[in-house]
Amino acid sequence: MQDDDNQSTDDMTFGWEEWVSLPMLGLPALKAKVDTGARTSALHAFEIEPFGPADKPLVRFSVHPIAGRDDVEVSCSAPLLEQRDVTSSNGEVENRYVIETRIEVAGRSWPIEVTLTDRRTMSSRMLLGRQALGPEVSVHPNERFFQPELDYDVYLRGRRRKVPKRSLRIAVLSRENNYSTRRLIEEGHARDHVVEVIDTTRCYMAINKNAPAVYYDGKRLPRFDAVIPRIGASITSYGTAVVRQFETIGTYCVNASDGIGTSRDKLAAHQVLARNRIGMPATAFASSPKDTGNLIGLVGGAPLIVKLLESTQGKGVVLAETKKAADSVISAFRNLQANFLVQQFVKEANGEDIRCMVIGGKVVGAIKRKAAEGEFRSNLHQGGAATKVRITKEERETALRAAKALHLNFAGVDMLRGEDGPKVLEVNSSPGLEGIEKATGRNIAADLFAEIENRVQLRAPLRSKK
Repeated sequence: MQDDDNQSTDDMTFGWEEWVSLPMLGLPALKAKVDTGARTSALHAFEIEPFGPADKPLVRFSVHPIAGRDDVEVSCSAPLLEQRDVTSSNGEVENRYVIETRIEVAGRSWPIEVTLTDRRTMSSRMLLGRQALGPEVSVHPNERFFQPELDYDVYLRGRRRKVPKRSLRIAVLSRENNYSTRRLIEEGHARDHVVEVIDTTRCYMAINKNAPAVYYDGKRLPRFDAVIPRIGASITSYGTAVVRQFETIGTYCVNASDGIGTSRDKLAAHQVLARNRIGMPATAFASSPKDTGNLIGLVGGAPLIVKLLESTQGKGVVLAETKKAADSVISAFRNLQANFLVQQFVKEANGEDIRCMVIGGKVVGAIKRKAAEGEFRSNLHQGGAATKVRITKEERETALRAAKALHLNFAGVDMLRGEDGPKVLEVNSSPGLEGIEKATGRNIAADLFAEIENRVQLRAPLRSKK
């Protein structure tokens, strides 16, 4: 038998049981039963699920590599070759998914076809049939372990295992076909992942202790390796409930539901920032109309900013340039029974702010946004212009601390450059990609997928007893 790398299996001797590795699947140690009476090979697998496009199908599955240890679990995915009827030794016919992978024994590696089936009752997690061995391999049916023995220790001690890159199934929770959504799809596909856009409002949930699930258009959603929440401000409450449900069923969510909810509530967000001693413009909040004068005084008087608590993209943000104007705006918001806060106007910022994109505890890009002529809001949606900017060490540390305080793994942190240091205006849990990618020339979508891969696949999706 000759493999693709010109490594030969000539003169190899197997017993009826041998240790093998399947490195492409992230399985460095398996006990395999060698059975020359079986034509095909079989790997213990469960939660087997095909996914991906019809012209490039994939299959995902989980493996318990150690017999009797269901607490140790490895997630795998591989290209799907076909479905095939396989007859077992007792005459039963089972339709199985077939994949191709590489087997490694004693430093030698060659490709084999493997069928996926539940072997939980078998002591060997894998069966090696004659197709995988070839005529050059001799088998001693009464002996075992002619080849070097491996160890399950690699699974049990929490070591960082070398895990191969695998295709992931990722959901983007979004109601919009905008630049950011399209870039996530494009970049995901470029990295051989399957990316599906799910309309958050069309999701509904089965909430129970035995089988919590998320449904969509009448069908239960499949298992996703990761979810990228792009929750619009108008559906924050329902959107965070959907994210929370994905968390309940064990799906990795790029941003957690509590972080999304807190970041959307400007009052709660500023309270969290204050608790963590993070710089921000002086901010005040009150319910009674009798407190208007004191409210204005707490932020240093006019000019000042009045903000709706759940505004985004600069909407619901008003500049009151005089005390009389501030009284009028506050009175109008109260008559509408709107929740709002009052904030210091940082004059030295001169209509500019800094947006830092934070992914996985790193600032991966930063831009300066300048307000359009006659406008005080620098948001790009309000006509602001973006340019790449070099940030200071203090600004970088502030952005990282703000994202961490709000439990956001992916965030746009907006700051003003004040005389006494950076002041955080907002921490956005669904930051847009267009402005920062075009201004910096950096592939921010790739940074996000690298973080997802690091969290989901490169750190060995493995559960074990502590």
